[in-house]
Amino acid sequence: MSHNKRIVVKIGTKVITSGDRALDKDSIGQIARQIADMQDKGAKVILVTSGAIGAGMWLLHMKKRPSDLGSLQAAASIGQSRLMHLYGEYFKARGYLVGQILLTQEDFNDRKRYLNIKHTISALLANGVIPVINENDTVATDEIRCGDNDRLSSLVADACGADLLVILTDIDGLLDERGNVVREVGEVTPQILKLGGKSRCDLGTGGMATKLESARNVTHAGIGCVIANGKEKDVLLRIMNGEEIGTTFLTGKARFIAKKRWIAFSSRPKGMIIIDDGAALALKKKNKSLLASGIAGVDGNFIAGDVIGIAGKDGKEFARGVANYASDDLAKIKGIKTSGFKNILGYKGPDEVVHKDNLVILR
Repeated sequence: MSHNKRIVVKIGTKVITSGDRALDKDSIGQIARQIADMQDKGAKVILVTSGAIGAGMWLLHMKKRPSDLGSLQAAASIGQSRLMHLYGEYFKARGYLVGQILLTQEDFNDRKRYLNIKHTISALLANGVIPVINENDTVATDEIRCGDNDRLSSLVADACGADLLVILTDIDGLLDERGNVVREVGEVTPQILKLGGKSRCDLGTGGMATKLESARNVTHAGIGCVIANGKEKDVLLRIMNGEEIGTTFLTGKARFIAKKRWIAFSSRPKGMIIIDDGAALALKKKNKSLLASGIAGVDGNFIAGDVIGIAGKDGKEFARGVANYASDDLAKIKGIKTSGFKNILGYKGPDEVVHKDNLVILR
């Protein structure tokens, strides 16, 4: 791989923590050294790092991961400062500054904030600064969480136009049914997803399943992905030099333009609308916009500009789009022709509930 690339590196909790849950300074130092070497050779690296909660747990003498939100947020707050201090020290020794970015799902749901993430990362890279990104666990709740840093790394990779996403974990890659490493995946199919299982650990929140979902999303955006063991000596440099290590997910052709990828993968739907068979056919087969006359039901609370899911009568989501109307107004005009909007709502808005330019067919 050419060194003149933009690369997102995601570090799992177990890669940079020791058996007693403390941050492993040697492991962090080795990761920083490799990234600095990559930067020296012309690469632009964005680091998405886990480990804050684990570090906070150790500093607070917690023996197991807290179950209550307040304790988790406290551990994250304490651990994040320790984590950034160590990264800052190691990168400074190599002549690089770091810039901290803490994100939640809300930052990706809002289109303007999403674009601001992209611009901030680009500005840091242009100044030779290494962005260090983590989920903002000190304020995140279930409603605004990205979910885990595997997913967060895929969102960041797409937002910043990365060429490659490298996910470092504590196993050698994707394993098949016999425990052998799958060296190359052309497409993340349902069969491949089954190999991921549903494993989780007591420090982090993800498992192989979330890594495979992230690999699928980035390859659909035209970005390559590698899942490898972060404890392997010089793993990042070996990947950069083209060595066969871990599991490589081949770059696919981008399925959607950037804005539609944001609709499909980066934002989370604020609600759902159910449409009839005729409207579903018009969306799937005829590339049409969604009109109110085809809407059978409205679920959830959302405003104009929010991303919403679109489902058929079976209730299964098959599309997403940006709503032109709030849920309260849609409930009033569902099944109604455009000509009747003004009498019902008191104003005449767009003809389309979701315009085809802001609509993505998922399956």
